[in-house]
Amino acid sequence: MATYKKRGYKPKNKQEEQQVENMESTTAEVFNTLDETASKSEQWIEKNSKVLFGALVAIVVVFLAFLGYNKYIVEPNELDASNELAFPRKYFDEAATAGSGIDSLLTLGLEGADGKYGFIDIADSYSGTDAGNMANYYAGVSYLQMKQYDKAIEFLSKFDSDDEMLGPVALGAIGDAFSDIDQEEDALEYYEKAANKKTNDFTTPLFLYKAGQTAMNLKEYSKAEDLFSKIKESYPKSDQGRDVEKFINAAKYAQ
Repeated sequence: MATYKKRGYKPKNKQEEQQVENMESTTAEVFNTLDETASKSEQWIEKNSKVLFGALVAIVVVFLAFLGYNKYIVEPNELDASNELAFPRKYFDEAATAGSGIDSLLTLGLEGADGKYGFIDIADSYSGTDAGNMANYYAGVSYLQMKQYDKAIEFLSKFDSDDEMLGPVALGAIGDAFSDIDQEEDALEYYEKAANKKTNDFTTPLFLYKAGQTAMNLKEYSKAEDLFSKIKESYPKSDQGRDVEKFINAAKYAQ
């Protein structure tokens, strides 16, 4: 059993006396070690104080520069881009409901008018902003409607979004563009990307269906069966799920 030295305590025998001496020696060594460590730390800090101070100043400068960049450059730039986007959006929205003259409206949206930027200029001048990113989307969809498929693919490929609807729709639109120029392999790739981008009850079964139909055109019947079966299993109540059984059977019999 350990022996503790209390005030007024006297060892009863030589064994206890030795234990007390050992404990005192160990305690002294610990404090000496702590003193040495503290002394070395102080010496190291004193020796490297200029370097440490410089590093601290550098961190503060970088942090303040980051805050300043966001406040005085990024945020105003983002606001300007959003304001610019309102003008071409007007023509894009009008084209969606217009009975005729759609191409003219879409062209105004793409190229701008009356000294105002269109989607093309906004995407270029405000790249890196959310509005600039959205301009790529609107430009791509506009070109797709105008059947200028190469340009549609170009702008839609620059668009990036994790939005549950816009992300899959943009990828699916690229698939549509490839399909319209008979590049079925590329179309299938993008339809599958669109189906897997975000899982929801609208875009997922839609692009699984388009991917399945494209796989049928490519005579990849096993893949088509798998794609149609996913609709049946996971999205039976979707528009595509109601009649999907006949497409599954068509893929099976074609193999």
